[in-house]
Amino acid sequence: MAVTVRFGTDGIRGRASEQITVDLAYRLGRAVAAVFSVPVFVGYDTRESSPELASAVLAGLRDGGAVAVNLGYFTTPGVAVIAQQRNGAGVVVSASHNPYYDNGLKVLGLGGSKLDHATEQAVTEALNAAPSAPSESFDDVPVDEQAEHDYATHLRELVPGDISSLHIVLDCANGAASHVAHELFEKTGARITTIHDQPDGRNINENCGSTHVDDLVAKVLEVGADLGLAFDGDADRLIAVDAEGHVRDGDDMMVLFALDFAERNRLGGALVVTSMSNLGLRRALSARDIAIIETDVGDRNVLMALEEKSLPFGGEQSGHLIFRDLAPTGDGLLTGLILADLVVRRGPLADQAKAAWLRVPQALINVKVGAYDDDVVLGIFSELRASFGVADDDVRLLIRPSGTEPVVRVMVEALDGSFVAEFSSRIVSQFSE
Repeated sequence: MAVTVRFGTDGIRGRASEQITVDLAYRLGRAVAAVFSVPVFVGYDTRESSPELASAVLAGLRDGGAVAVNLGYFTTPGVAVIAQQRNGAGVVVSASHNPYYDNGLKVLGLGGSKLDHATEQAVTEALNAAPSAPSESFDDVPVDEQAEHDYATHLRELVPGDISSLHIVLDCANGAASHVAHELFEKTGARITTIHDQPDGRNINENCGSTHVDDLVAKVLEVGADLGLAFDGDADRLIAVDAEGHVRDGDDMMVLFALDFAERNRLGGALVVTSMSNLGLRRALSARDIAIIETDVGDRNVLMALEEKSLPFGGEQSGHLIFRDLAPTGDGLLTGLILADLVVRRGPLADQAKAAWLRVPQALINVKVGAYDDDVVLGIFSELRASFGVADDDVRLLIRPSGTEPVVRVMVEALDGSFVAEFSSRIVSQFSE
């Protein structure tokens, strides 16, 4: 009997062959076919488990009566673009920034959009009612070779500015961007150095990409590049490195893009961020009379707020940035092109960031779900606030369960860095095994 499955903040994710199985992938294909009456485009990342799972999704789609198109190795935002261009829906087999032994299944709605809650519920119900896979393996489906070219061409048309003066280092995380990033950026005329673009099925995100940027920092400094761009496994997020070797996350980029858009009357009055964005971002934009709209963590929540308020731009500290007028979802490659264009127009990234804002000390501690105790965390926070004499406006505590891992994320930030250090030390000591 099939186990009841629920979608998390970023689809269904878990250990490949254990939680994310061929049977589950097949049933998801059947579910998507039952909910959508349009062609469905399937792409997958470079994990060793991804091709087999994608074959099962494609089989489920076909058995459910859908027109199923295999895009092969493809970024998540690339699948969204193809679905948008060709009036379809999408399924992505990827666990994003997770290690190779995990995998995931993500459904994109009509035109490549994030699923709204009602459609997600319909897919969930159809998935849990779907028949089991008739086989443990399925025939390969020919790949649509034109799609990647269409996607890359589309991105360049969105950002046609001349960035040929730049030397850019790309870290492809041995993931889905490995098949498209170098070609895309090289065609701009920029000088390109690429690292971690040789996926072997098990090296995706391994000490590379947006969650492990040490190699990118070293390469930027080694070759004297103007900019480094690090993608994650499915290339929907971006972390940058400036020419001085400083890591620039989503908050850095959101401040700079917001200021640039506001000067050009393109911001629409407000920036959408999540609760994880740094207190320094809020202070910097408030000082420039730029309003902030805050959502819960998750790029879907950002996108929903953008659509509700008819705003063009928002994102997450993790590097998921959404340009609503340009793309149906966050796209690390698109963000990289826009950032490169910003550097050409407004000067070195390091200089821009230093002039624009000051990051407040911040720490994020992951506590295993079984060990976490809310009263203990709040007690330590209250005790330290009293002993440090910290004002309400100068400190922030955020506690939230992870949507992708069995941990509770405890985030603290304060103008006083010693408060952050002491709180973090106490929490780690309290919950260490």
